[in-house]
Amino acid sequence: MERRRASSMANRFLIAAVLFVLSCSSIQETAAQTSSFDDNFSKTCPETHFTASADGQTWYLSLDKESGCGFQTKERYRFGWFSMKLKLVSGDSAGVVTAYYMCSDCTHLGAGPERDEIDFEFLGNRTGQPYLIQTNVYKNGTGNREMRHVLWFDPTKDYHSYSILWNPLQLVFYVDRVPIRVYRNANYTNNFFPIDKPMNLISSIWNADDWATRGGLEKTNWTLAPFVSSYKDFSVDACKWEDPYPACVSTTTEHWWDQYPAWHLSDSEKLDYAWVQRNLVIYDYCKDTERFPKVPEECWISPWA
Repeated sequence: MERRRASSMANRFLIAAVLFVLSCSSIQETAAQTSSFDDNFSKTCPETHFTASADGQTWYLSLDKESGCGFQTKERYRFGWFSMKLKLVSGDSAGVVTAYYMCSDCTHLGAGPERDEIDFEFLGNRTGQPYLIQTNVYKNGTGNREMRHVLWFDPTKDYHSYSILWNPLQLVFYVDRVPIRVYRNANYTNNFFPIDKPMNLISSIWNADDWATRGGLEKTNWTLAPFVSSYKDFSVDACKWEDPYPACVSTTTEHWWDQYPAWHLSDSEKLDYAWVQRNLVIYDYCKDTERFPKVPEECWISPWA
C-alpha cells in the first residue's frame, strides 16, 4: 500500500512538473553562458583542489583534510535571476557541506559581521541516506531563517539546476525550476529582507561535521577523501553593480525579473509549491515555536500572494 501511494504521488508530481515546464512564462532564464570559468569567477582555494574539464565548462571542487575549495563571481549584483547546475558528492558524504549562495561581504577569510546572504546548503549524509537542502536568509549578519527539504531525486547521480530569483518583493529558491521556498518582503520597520546590498554569487565545499549531519553526531570519514562536487551552466540575468549606484537597481520594471509576473508565483508554480510543502519540507523556522516564541513578522506574509 505504501509503495503504491508513493508511486502515485511521484506520478502526480511528474505530471505537475511537465505542466510547469510547458506553461511557465514568468521565468525567462537566459541561455547558459559559454564563457570559461575564469571569465566569470575567481578561485578561493589552492589550485590542487580545483580542476576543470577540457572545454572549461565543467568545474570540480574537492575537499580533503587539508583544505576545501570555493569560487565567487567577479561581479556583484543586486536583484535578478541566478542559476547553476550542480552534481553533489556521492557515497558517504557525512559532514560535508556544498554551499551555493549569495553574500554581500564574504571572502575566503570569512564572512563579514554585517553581511546579507541568500543560501543554498547541501548537507551530506551517510551512504544510502538522503541529502538535505538547507536554505537560509541573512540580514545585517543575522540569519536563523532556515528551512530544510528532502529532494525527489538523487542529486549525486546527475546535474540539477539550483536557482535564485531575487527582486524587491520576494526571494524564490528553485530546484529544476520548481519553487521550493518563497521568502516575501514583509516591508515592516524592522524588515528582515536583503534589499540594500549588492552580492557576489559564491560556491564552496567544506567540512562542517560539527553540525551538518545529525547535528554533528556523524563525522566526516577522511579515508574517503577527496570529496568532489561539480558545477556547470552558470546563468545570470541580473543587475550588475556599478559604484556608486547603478540605475538598474531601481524598480523600473525594465527587466523580466522585476515585472509583475516575477513578483509572485504563477498558477502552475503554486501547484508545484503546494506539493513541495506537503511532501518535502522537514523543517521550517516559522513553525519552530521553541526557537521563536514570537513568530517572525515575515512568516505572516503569504507566499501565495
